[in-house]
Amino acid sequence: MTASTIQSDLATLGNATIAAHSQRFFKTGAGQYGDGDVFRGIRVPALRRVAWASRKLPLTETLLLLQSPYHEDRFVALCIMVHGFQRGDDTQQGVIYRAYLHHTRWVNSWDLVDTSAHKIVGPYLTHRNRAPLYALAESDLLWERRIAIMATLHFIRSNDFGDTLRIAALLLSDPHDLIHKAVGWMLREVGKRTFKAQDSFMRKYYRTMPRVMLRYAIERYPEELRQAYLKGTVPCEP
Repeated sequence: MTASTIQSDLATLGNATIAAHSQRFFKTGAGQYGDGDVFRGIRVPALRRVAWASRKLPLTETLLLLQSPYHEDRFVALCIMVHGFQRGDDTQQGVIYRAYLHHTRWVNSWDLVDTSAHKIVGPYLTHRNRAPLYALAESDLLWERRIAIMATLHFIRSNDFGDTLRIAALLLSDPHDLIHKAVGWMLREVGKRTFKAQDSFMRKYYRTMPRVMLRYAIERYPEELRQAYLKGTVPCEP
């Protein structure tokens, strides 16, 4: 099995109608975040089946697949990398982690980040120095900044919130709404586990955070408190 054989299989699954819809949904027009991306037109469940059937693809071939111009090919490659990471030993996980960070230019859409960052980067850094996340958070590349915050979902699920909150603070002034949404989402995930930690962060920063981030973060708040945040009447904390 090679990257080329998988691409041939994927080509047979393509659907022009689905591809056209995906081109619009993923904002592939000039100047949009997905500018230039192309699609075969394959639904996610079918892509996951292909990835599972191809899970033993060598990493060298997987990285070739990751560099495909087709969005779905890159999605399959990342799923294969996740499979490899989850079944690998510490050495193998390190190889996949480093390969992932070396190829972030091809992890270039929100769904590609969201299907992989918290399953590769987060787990690898759980018991290691997490400085790489802060370097990613300060990157000029949109997708690396999203990787930084999304990777912390793995920590959140273990009731480890510090890095999420620190990276969220770093990204408060980010110019892109895809970062605003991701940060708001992760703050909401923190709040599912500890309202106190989330609300302390919100009271400190909510008046300066982007509106989309605020709305995502407080989506599960009691309605009266949610409205107070939206109206800016909640007292700020130092």
